[in-house]
Amino acid sequence: MRIFNTNLRLQNVTIMYFTALATLVVILVASYQAPATATATTIDPSTPSTKTSSPLPYLPMPFHVPLDPRGELRLAWNISYDNQEVYLELKVAKLRHGVVLGMSNRGELTNADLVVLWTDGKKSYFGDAWSDSEGRVSLDDQQDYQLIEARQKPEGFYLLFKRPFSTCDPRDYLIEEGTVHIIYGLLDRPIVSLEQLNLSRIETGVQRVLMLRPDTPSPSLPPDVQILEVRSPDVTIPSQETTYWCFIQELPENMPKNHIVMYESVVTAGNEAIVHHMEVFECTPDVQNIPHYSGSCDDKMKPGKLNNCRHVLAAWAMGAEAFYYPADAGLAIGGPGSSRFLRLEVHYHNPLLLSGRRDSSGIRLFYTPSLRRYDAGIMELGLVYTPIMAVPPKQHSFHLTGYCTSKCTQTAFPPGGIHIFASQLHTHLAGQGVRTVLVRGGKELEVVQEDQHFSTHYQTIRILRKMVTVLPGDVLITKCTYNTEDRDKATVGGFGIMDEMCVNYIHYYPRTQLELCKTHVDPGYLQRYFSFFNGFQGSDQCVCGEVGVTEQYSRMQWDSFNSEVLNSLYNTAPISMHCNQSSARLFPGEWDMQPLPVVTSVLQRPRYPCEGGGVPAGQPRNPSLTPVQPEPGV
Repeated sequence: MRIFNTNLRLQNVTIMYFTALATLVVILVASYQAPATATATTIDPSTPSTKTSSPLPYLPMPFHVPLDPRGELRLAWNISYDNQEVYLELKVAKLRHGVVLGMSNRGELTNADLVVLWTDGKKSYFGDAWSDSEGRVSLDDQQDYQLIEARQKPEGFYLLFKRPFSTCDPRDYLIEEGTVHIIYGLLDRPIVSLEQLNLSRIETGVQRVLMLRPDTPSPSLPPDVQILEVRSPDVTIPSQETTYWCFIQELPENMPKNHIVMYESVVTAGNEAIVHHMEVFECTPDVQNIPHYSGSCDDKMKPGKLNNCRHVLAAWAMGAEAFYYPADAGLAIGGPGSSRFLRLEVHYHNPLLLSGRRDSSGIRLFYTPSLRRYDAGIMELGLVYTPIMAVPPKQHSFHLTGYCTSKCTQTAFPPGGIHIFASQLHTHLAGQGVRTVLVRGGKELEVVQEDQHFSTHYQTIRILRKMVTVLPGDVLITKCTYNTEDRDKATVGGFGIMDEMCVNYIHYYPRTQLELCKTHVDPGYLQRYFSFFNGFQGSDQCVCGEVGVTEQYSRMQWDSFNSEVLNSLYNTAPISMHCNQSSARLFPGEWDMQPLPVVTSVLQRPRYPCEGGGVPAGQPRNPSLTPVQPEPGV
């Protein structure tokens, strides 16, 4: 259900909430527990509802995700871009002695921003809290989580509360675009005070979500829409923590060209907390026959031809909504030049090692024979998959940058440019952040997509809040951040999970012949780097050029100096530009020894309301959150 409505402004709803909340405070003021520096709110979980005398208006929660593998905890939320606030509803199926919900940089239990419901055996309390470097919990001096309602229902206990995106509290998490690592925990006994709680001593877990979502209405589906389901064939989920299951499905023979206009997940009932993410890939049309297969993607005996199925058609991750294409574009499927074979990949996350679970989850594609005005396309930005680009070991934060240069966009884009409406970020295990920015005339114009809490375990196609138009001559810069503190050797670019990638698969229209717009540092300059340090480190004989780049990186005796020099090389040396057509051939032109794009002006970090700012710069004002009447069965 869409909840944004321009007919009723959020400030009206806010007044209603604050009035209700003020009344609640009056009712509960006698029950406050008052530590020296902060105050927690007393609630009574044994009563049907802790609320005001006037009933609160219904607040829809369109976004939701199960938190724990058993499905006992469920988080739902709503967003107000006008007020820069998020409304959260936590459902606990069986509330015992309390619950913890929080956010941290990468899902750590330490230095986390928390909201806690706890009991001392007589009364229950709700408060904003934080954890220190050892997981010990304290009530926050600045109470930014505001309780709206606590309610007991037959199916569980519900907490409704809100907080701003940014609070200007150094102990609070900044809610921004991209992945949010949600941590949760259940208290197993009463505690006299919150300071007795240590997160390392209770049952906890982590879940990843995209908390900030687009608020634009979804286009309507055409009347002649048809459905194709790509689903696992009644698989028995292995009783192991992680399984990637692959299944090959064949399209109807002689299927004409259609446009995919929407897709959504189909998750088998009861497996909502186990099916972690799913992707559908189109196989290359160059391979005529792909063997039918249903089994582990990691099985060494699987058909080798499955590796020819890499073109992403659809991607879903836990908590994601249905994906709609813009009203005037669709993704082509079927017809001349396309493959008849699709590969479904399902990631099962089964930490409880449950056995005997059957699953037929997958992706439901909605397509139409009534072709839209434009074919949508998918283009790769970032770095070429090559060991030429590498991350030294023991790095807390190391950046690699790939470019889609003005020369390539000038060559390949139509006069009116392209319109980016979604993207899928991708790194491997060392990746920590990804950012793609549009540069025009040497100035950063707008961020296409950014996720500074990126996790390779949570990859989905993300619809942009605002479509980005890229004109011929523009530059697209994709920067990835890596952490290799746990590694002793250099991490090179490549396809292996311990290798690294830096990619943004942008979804755009109208489709062009440009399929790949990526770079790597000039190999000649890299060999100069190896030659210099080979002599500098006292090697008797230089093997530069006699062994592969991966081996040269492996033989380096890494320290802070040669790591900094490598970083400087990447940021100053000429680049090789891969301006590739869909045929995998380069566009005509000279693409080696290209200069790095020059950026003379960068975007400033947006100021939030608590800093005296308004809606972040470059972000449109959006319709307000509006309460609506519940639908039947809600």
